[in-house]
Amino acid sequence: MTDAYTHGFVCPSDLSTLLAVPSRVRDMAVVGFDVGFQNCCIAVVKSGGIETVSNEFTDRCTPSVISFGSKNRAIGNAAKNQMITNPSSTVFHFKRLHSRLYHDKVVQAEKANLPYDLVPLNDGKVGVQVMYLDQEHHFSIEQISAMLLTKLKDIAEANLQKKVLECVISIPSFFTDSERRSVLDAAKIAGLNCLKLMNDSTAVALNYGIYKEDLPGSDENPKIVAFVDLGHSAFQVSICAFNRGKVKVLSTAFDPYLGGKDFDQRLVDHFCAEFKSKYMMDVKSKTRALLRLTQECEKLKKLMSSNSTELSLNIECFIDDKDVCGRMNRAKFEEMCADLIERVKFTLMKAVEQAGVRLQDISAVEIVGGATRIPAVKAQISSFFRRDVSTTLNADEAVARGCALQCAMLSPAFRVREFSITDVIPFPISLSWSSEADEGKSCHEIFSRNHPCPSAKMITFYRNKPFILEAFYSDKSSLPFPEAKIGEYKVQNIQPQENREKAKVKVKVEVNRSGVVSVSSAAVVLRVRSDESEITEINEDVDSHDASDDTDVQDKTEEVNIELSVNKENLPTAQCPPMEKEQNQRETLSMNGEVNSHPPHAKKAKMKVKHVVLPMEETFNQQLPKDRLSAYTEQENKMIQQDRQEKERNNAKNAVEENVYYFRHKLEGSYQTFLNAQEHQAFSELLNGTENWLYDEGADQDKQTYINRLAEIHKLGLPVENRYRESIRRPRMFEELSAKIQSYMTIVEDYKNGSESYCHIDAMDMDKVRVCVKDTQVWMTNIQDSQDKLTPDQEPAIHSTQIQKKLQTLNNVCGEIVSKPKPRVDSPMDDTIQPERLHKHKSPEDVTMDYTDFVQNERKNNHVNI
Repeated sequence: MTDAYTHGFVCPSDLSTLLAVPSRVRDMAVVGFDVGFQNCCIAVVKSGGIETVSNEFTDRCTPSVISFGSKNRAIGNAAKNQMITNPSSTVFHFKRLHSRLYHDKVVQAEKANLPYDLVPLNDGKVGVQVMYLDQEHHFSIEQISAMLLTKLKDIAEANLQKKVLECVISIPSFFTDSERRSVLDAAKIAGLNCLKLMNDSTAVALNYGIYKEDLPGSDENPKIVAFVDLGHSAFQVSICAFNRGKVKVLSTAFDPYLGGKDFDQRLVDHFCAEFKSKYMMDVKSKTRALLRLTQECEKLKKLMSSNSTELSLNIECFIDDKDVCGRMNRAKFEEMCADLIERVKFTLMKAVEQAGVRLQDISAVEIVGGATRIPAVKAQISSFFRRDVSTTLNADEAVARGCALQCAMLSPAFRVREFSITDVIPFPISLSWSSEADEGKSCHEIFSRNHPCPSAKMITFYRNKPFILEAFYSDKSSLPFPEAKIGEYKVQNIQPQENREKAKVKVKVEVNRSGVVSVSSAAVVLRVRSDESEITEINEDVDSHDASDDTDVQDKTEEVNIELSVNKENLPTAQCPPMEKEQNQRETLSMNGEVNSHPPHAKKAKMKVKHVVLPMEETFNQQLPKDRLSAYTEQENKMIQQDRQEKERNNAKNAVEENVYYFRHKLEGSYQTFLNAQEHQAFSELLNGTENWLYDEGADQDKQTYINRLAEIHKLGLPVENRYRESIRRPRMFEELSAKIQSYMTIVEDYKNGSESYCHIDAMDMDKVRVCVKDTQVWMTNIQDSQDKLTPDQEPAIHSTQIQKKLQTLNNVCGEIVSKPKPRVDSPMDDTIQPERLHKHKSPEDVTMDYTDFVQNERKNNHVNI
């Protein structure tokens, strides 16, 4: 049974039209995270379309770096800035370590190139050792990844102004089940519900095809497109078939150990050798120097991609305050990396062979990933496919945008149109089980390489006691992970039937939309004879019944099995032990994907069928135990709180420092005349003392201490600042009030002179205006006299807010009266109303009566005496 995911395409025009859903659904955030080896990218869905989010440094790429300090953690750009100054507690390049054991050869190879320490954890997996809060801490890779996801979550929330709870996260297509579970655990620790783990190449394909309007119809030959992604640490190639409204991944190939950092390393090795002979420097023995050289070599590589001339590499104060320099050109660089460039071709060949297509069938070649910008790499890809490569997609943001689109498809918050995505399983997956006679093991390949994903298959066993199933990857030689075993599951509570026959057990094996393999359910099929005219036996999916579902299932469809023999000789011998004859029974595979280890009945009796879900014990799984997952989540929340408190403490400290510099500058300038000599001296001494304190014992104080210091500054500074601001606002308000008084006085004079504009106003009302204007003018004159007697360093006699309130009172009293409209005067009605305006089709007598009534009504309504 194969599922093809069918969801929808988020059109820019559709994004603004939400479905009729509750407000809690409309507030859902739609986010895609591209968590890369070196950098991360975030894409969100907004009403205007897909948008790539910038972080607090206005950078659209956030470095995958976490730095630990004595007070808090730094993540992203801030952490990258500490790679040189705090190398032993700054963690990066950890994506390849997911779910690996400490003694894994990949871990040991990475350890030699990392400035921080890798250590074994209690479960044997690799962890990182850092100094955090002045104590030694060991963190798992899941925790480190969760810290990075927490930062990406915060960036997305700051952009969307709403909580981010659900997302889609990108992973390399070659990640195994264990690595995928590790990423999902990291998302849970970060408080995220990952709707799907999406393969990088599939996300790129979605981002490419979903906007295409010229794709062939469903009944036409598909458009074949190759997607080539050479990132910082891995190389992935995907061949996809596009039709209108759907994309199907035909194959995916990869080289997990080829990326842009390998090209960087060639430059690093070259200059290390050159500096050793030229300057007698052993760069590799100096951690900080090696990190600086790596960063400079990466910049040089990028410059050579756009410049074919010879370029220089200069580093000041490199080792022992000595400056170093070197030179490199593109031709020499390509010569140094010739073997790496050649490896690109091998992965391209594997992808095309597995897809079963010819080169001439491929319509386009799209390249993404930062390392595809290397001219020699681009030329190698173009040469292999015999066509120019296309760069229509953003090399850095294509994966994140594809993830955001997939998240929108899974979200109920957006109006979408149907678009089907069919991914593939990168490695063949097999299932093994003990034979009934306990004479050996049987195995069968359940999902082949490049099998459509997500998929599920139902397997039928005939047993009279519990048995164990083991899921594993069939071809260990092609697996970029040391452990081929996926999981071990014990199906329990199996008992013989009443007639001593073996119980029929149905087991469901599935690969879900995130590529995670599981034996999801098992159920025993109980048969009870029934009237032949009523009930026939049917096949029911196990997942359609829960553990308490003992109801009878009835259907008129007969079960039909067409059996195919399983060729055991072709199964991998290393993973599948030879199986002895088991009671002269042969393994069979039904057309609907069922593996039967019992001969089928020649003729099926009509039965009453019910499924009873069986408990399963998962004895082997790479996923974190629930108690450890809870402990990691709690620890992450504590670290988030610590980071928040440290941020608030730093903000309070910065506020004190900013106020010291602000008021000192003002005291020497515009505020100087607004305080007397004694106040000036006291305030200056306070500012100088606070500054000295900040750089001495006040350099590391708690938040409340800084708040108290800030209050001392404000106690002296705010009154001065208020006097200065009042000296600017007060004259403006007096001018505005004076202008209003003159305006109303003019109106009063016009009224006295019999102006037609105000003759309709009652004399008593106009007298109220005159009195109010006079009182306001007297008040303003008196208060201005009082204010003029004061010096600038004294508290003002009146504040601008009081003047504004007086102006508002004046307008409330006078404005309503003087703006009263004149009464409406209607013109007398014309008596010469023509009878022709009335009903033309009435008799003369009726017309006369109607005319008379009409005139009387008009006179009455308009109060006109005729």
